[in-house]
Amino acid sequence: MYDTIIVGAGPAGATAAYHLAKKGHSVLLLEKESLPRYKPCGGGVSPAIAQWFDFDFSPAISVKVDSLRFTWKMGDPVEAKIVTKEPVWMVRRDIFDHFLVQQAHKQGAYVSDNTEVTGIEFKNDFWQVNTAKGPFTARYLIAADGAKGNMAKWLGFKDRKRTLAAALEAEVAANVVNKSTAHFEFGLIKNGYIWNFPKADGYSIGVGTFIGGSSGQNFKKILDEYAKYFHLDIKTGQQYGHPLCLWNGNQKLHTQNAILAGESACVVDPMTAEGIRPSIFSGLLAAASIDQALSHDINALEKYSAAMNEQWGDEMAWAQKLAGAFYRFPAIAYKVGVKHPSSPKTMAQLLCGEVHYSEVTTRAMKRLIPGF
Repeated sequence: MYDTIIVGAGPAGATAAYHLAKKGHSVLLLEKESLPRYKPCGGGVSPAIAQWFDFDFSPAISVKVDSLRFTWKMGDPVEAKIVTKEPVWMVRRDIFDHFLVQQAHKQGAYVSDNTEVTGIEFKNDFWQVNTAKGPFTARYLIAADGAKGNMAKWLGFKDRKRTLAAALEAEVAANVVNKSTAHFEFGLIKNGYIWNFPKADGYSIGVGTFIGGSSGQNFKKILDEYAKYFHLDIKTGQQYGHPLCLWNGNQKLHTQNAILAGESACVVDPMTAEGIRPSIFSGLLAAASIDQALSHDINALEKYSAAMNEQWGDEMAWAQKLAGAFYRFPAIAYKVGVKHPSSPKTMAQLLCGEVHYSEVTTRAMKRLIPGF
């Protein structure tokens, strides 16, 4: 029997496995795909995550971005340097996620990929996790199997506060001329934005809507037209549609000897759709919670829910307010928000985790909504 079984080897699951194994606990990390596995994602990572680990992430970083370029219907550009301590990291998720898993394995975590969970059962004081490879047992369980996973449902979280956003991602091989600039387009899509993030050998180019759904928009057509501005043909690369689990209010994230982490806990930023940093943060807190529970703190899992709601959820409440105004009035938002002299710097600091929404949202809302 393990101390903890973690289902899902993404950033949340791998982070939890790393920190629990480092504490000396027996950990089994289960992943249904064969590792390394592709994950649709723009791949922008806040360098703030480095503070939560004691190893160098350089092997997992494709390029570093120190410039942002914003456009409205591919015109009216705003360009800005990122004047933060460290540029934004751009990663390939198959490499980045597997790198995290490897660090967890080095600390002693057991990893079983190509292992799909078929069901779970709580038996008196431990969990039995059933898989195609047979059952595994553990005292505690972390569900980190993402937006489309079954674990939350099986654990009884049927009425969660969650908003599913829609995204389409394409990976296009190319000779990248400027590897230090990330592109954001706000005028060609309703309720969201389009992105083009450089990698060492190509681009991650995608489109997403974060409020009000896709509104019947043809993502493939929009993305194809956008790509042409960069002389790219998205048909030459693989395209992936995927949901994003946006934060939509504070909620209970624990149950009997089990907790939700990552997108299973609906942690994605509703303004920027940033998911890697909050997933890693939830994995960090999940590991601390399980460690305390294994040390006989009967309130440890409850403390996890409270900590996530307080330390991430309260911040996301501000992000949600800003997203609601920004994406409903995008033309005004671009004119008085993005084009404001201080905005690009603030956006870069948000992406790098150097400022909080609570510090900037009220000021931004006053620009967007007269009389706010």
